[in-house]
Amino acid sequence: MVRLTVHLIAKSSNYSKTCRSESLQQYLKKLTHLSFSNKSIEEIDDLSRCRNLTVLYLYDNQISQICNLGFASNLTHLYMQNNNIFCIENLSSLDKLSRLFLGGNSITVVEGLDELKSLKELHVEGQKLPRGEKLVFDPRSISSLSETLCILNISKNNIDEIWDLAPLRKLTHLYATDNQLQDIHELETVFSQWSQLRLLDLNRNPVCHKPKYREILSRQFLINWKASKDAKKKLDDGKDIKEQIANPLTTDFRVGPQHPFAHERSSSLSKPSEYGKPGVTFRLHGDSRGKRYEQSKCLLSC
Repeated sequence: MVRLTVHLIAKSSNYSKTCRSESLQQYLKKLTHLSFSNKSIEEIDDLSRCRNLTVLYLYDNQISQICNLGFASNLTHLYMQNNNIFCIENLSSLDKLSRLFLGGNSITVVEGLDELKSLKELHVEGQKLPRGEKLVFDPRSISSLSETLCILNISKNNIDEIWDLAPLRKLTHLYATDNQLQDIHELETVFSQWSQLRLLDLNRNPVCHKPKYREILSRQFLINWKASKDAKKKLDDGKDIKEQIANPLTTDFRVGPQHPFAHERSSSLSKPSEYGKPGVTFRLHGDSRGKRYEQSKCLLSC
């Protein structure tokens, strides 16, 4: 059995280059990034001396259990995709974890995330599920992520409904390709809860063949975008009133409110044809060229 230990770290090329100038203890204490992907590792040993670890790469191994990470209170990124993990567990002490990659494992329930108050990005795509089963979501974990999670990848998991994901009101990107989603009205209802959604990928779902699904979803995107814009304007107006009270001589130089996504736009999103003018790109099923409609600043792919 190959175990990730401090001795294995000591044999790594990075430490070998610095071993003459510092002890292993000093090296482990300063270590912030650790990469042991594709090393046939089956188990994580005690790494508590790596207290300043922030990024851990353990993808493409044979790990069956998430364990011995209780020390890693500074960890922000954890990459454990393509292992043999069956259960999401032992993550409660990772207060600063913001990105979690668990795609390509054997997880059947998304759970054990209740204490991850900083998690913004979760990838659980392509689980190796038993025949006929689908990935399901623990309501407690979803509820705890409702104010933080922005990016969610649930592709290739035989999912046929997403009601349980409705509480994720901060969601901006959803990747749900290669599933069994087919109820357009369910999607419309759930999307109405996600006012900040900017990218939606539903490629290769049965819903893609429903009549008028683009019109229905784009209408909901437009409603969400307008609600987001109005909320942003209301927030800006509230700030302006406070500024007028605090700095009455400088308020005449105020710049008007910007487009709600002007500073948050992802590089993968479609660019508006004009500054502040919303636009949406639709990819037709089997057509990579795409069509453009001036309705809502989101990317809908299906």
